Amino acid sequence: MPYHWRVLSVITLGTLLTGMNASTLNVALPVVVRHFHAGAFAANWVLLSFMLANTVLLVVFGRLSDVFGRRTTYLTGYAVFTAAGLLMGWSPGIWVLIALRVVQAVGFAMILANGAALITHAFPRHLLSQGMGVYISGISVSQVLGPSVGGFVADAAGWRWVFWFNVPVGLAAFAWGWVTLRRVPRGPRRPIDLRGGLLLLGWLGGLLLALSEAGALGWDSPLVRAGAVAFAVLMPVFWWAQRRTPYPLVSLELFADRGFSLANLAAFFHTLARFGIVLVFSLFFQGVWEADAATAGLAVLPVPIAMMIASPLAGTLARWTSPRAVAVAGPALTATGLVVLLLTLDRHTPYAVVATGLALLGCGSGIFLTANTTAIMTRVPHDQLGAVNGMRLTLQNVGNTLGIAMALTLIAGALPRTDRPAVFAGTVPHGELPALLSGYHRAIAVMLVMALLSMSAAVASLVGERHSRTVRTPAEEAPRLSDA
Repeated sequence: MPYHWRVLSVITLGTLLTGMNASTLNVALPVVVRHFHAGAFAANWVLLSFMLANTVLLVVFGRLSDVFGRRTTYLTGYAVFTAAGLLMGWSPGIWVLIALRVVQAVGFAMILANGAALITHAFPRHLLSQGMGVYISGISVSQVLGPSVGGFVADAAGWRWVFWFNVPVGLAAFAWGWVTLRRVPRGPRRPIDLRGGLLLLGWLGGLLLALSEAGALGWDSPLVRAGAVAFAVLMPVFWWAQRRTPYPLVSLELFADRGFSLANLAAFFHTLARFGIVLVFSLFFQGVWEADAATAGLAVLPVPIAMMIASPLAGTLARWTSPRAVAVAGPALTATGLVVLLLTLDRHTPYAVVATGLALLGCGSGIFLTANTTAIMTRVPHDQLGAVNGMRLTLQNVGNTLGIAMALTLIAGALPRTDRPAVFAGTVPHGELPALLSGYHRAIAVMLVMALLSMSAAVASLVGERHSRTVRTPAEEAPRLSDA
């Protein structure tokens, strides 16, 4: 088998590990919350702590991998991620679990920051879109398995096995990566912008704190105000510092390329539009339709199944036409799915209608992620692959994290404060279900606006493609390490 396909098999196994971890907890969160008797604040941060730490560390590990080697960084990520998952099953309390989620996010950042970079370096340019299609499809497979496996495991074996069942996958991924991956030539040794990382942690953490707790505590809460102030003060300081440091965490010069900027902007809005949808509907099926975790896990499967089918098709199509042209169809389908859900969602909506909306969302996500990632990564100089991939993922993770916080705040904020923790446990009183449904409608409406903004940015990127300056691709700049 050619080397580039073997590399893809390693990365795909890694996406199964990380993707299943995320999607299982989305479905099993009510089971974990009920076990620890956690409040709304802690329940929020079981998810948000992981996403915040991962977002801040993606660019850091992307930069480190360019300097110290992608193979070493990637394999270390497997080890950290798997060990943290093993320890999480022994957590004595909710805050120990949250702390271990942060440790797990360190390993996740090492894996995620290097996946697309390793694929881009190994694949011939004419096959890259197909490789990306299979990569995104692998993420979709993990999201197919995650909800159903997670719901079944949580109900049948208990919350601990939600984390433990990932351990054998992690060990297998580490072993296969150790045997398969070759050492990639290192880039120039440059200092790591730790100040930028701390500033990013400060303003993003403040923003998440304000958004996630405003619904539960109110905007007049000192905690919410402190988060808002941290965001307002540290965000411009971060931007100022990135413009003046010689080796910034986020290289703002790359955004001089209009096509690169618009593609990343489209990705940011698209993650706001679709990332929280599996979590939102897992909570909906359990809280409104009163389904158990296993049934809810099966009910959200149209999203990842549609992604799994659409991703490789988009990769093949992008090989024969412009990836940017294919990318435009993604948010268009996502918006269509959100319109279906917004207009029909109710306690008595037939599941077939909900499944249609979810499938359109999944199809749009698979098409967009495959085509847009290809469009971004083919414009990157070879010695910046890791850093740019980390930056690309950081921008998307900011959207992911804000999307989760925004959706949960809009949904829980529709209820009286005393009933808001019940949203996460799936035990909302029957008398509050109309208010809860209005919260779901508000969340879906905001996601729809984000999908339309993503489509606008994707169209602008396509229109401006011929006017963007050309950056040499890895295929043009350095010999490939593949066998083909």
